[in-house]
Amino acid sequence: MTDITNAKILILATNGFEQSELEKPLNDLRDRGATVHVATPDGNEIKGWDEDDWGNTVPADLALRDVNVDDYQGIVLPGGQINPDLLRANEDAVALIRKFHDSGKTVAAICHAPWLLIEAGIIKGRKATSFSSIATDVKNAGAHYEDSEVVADQGIVTSRSPEDLDAFVAKIVEEIEEGKHDRKAA
Repeated sequence: MTDITNAKILILATNGFEQSELEKPLNDLRDRGATVHVATPDGNEIKGWDEDDWGNTVPADLALRDVNVDDYQGIVLPGGQINPDLLRANEDAVALIRKFHDSGKTVAAICHAPWLLIEAGIIKGRKATSFSSIATDVKNAGAHYEDSEVVADQGIVTSRSPEDLDAFVAKIVEEIEEGKHDRKAA
């Protein structure tokens, strides 16, 4: 078990992430004492999407290629339409998510980011939620879809939208503090 004040958490994102879905977990988890790093495909800063236009930039702490899964207790995947769509086409990003999963670490995805869980092949047989427009994708991937603000199944945390961010962050903390998750085939 890991107290959140001793946890290291990775946020993986690229340009077009939903602004609040990266910034709120980043800030709230840091406020609770966690060390949080942002990884991007190339290690450069990324620009968010804020409702209907480009938003703020966020600096990267490291490049995707430099991430060591053993250094972290969990990974957070912000949504937005652009960010997860670009990342699911990145084989290294998908492989990293799968490594977090296979290591029993917390994997948290909000909004459209469950697309990444689908691509990584880790959602089948699990309870999950997502933004409503990709609910069919989640169901077709074999997940047991729930229209809830946050759903957790063996350390896989999913949430629907920015309105659910408080519950999303709280569940991330809970799952990190539970420690490694022994995931059998769902």
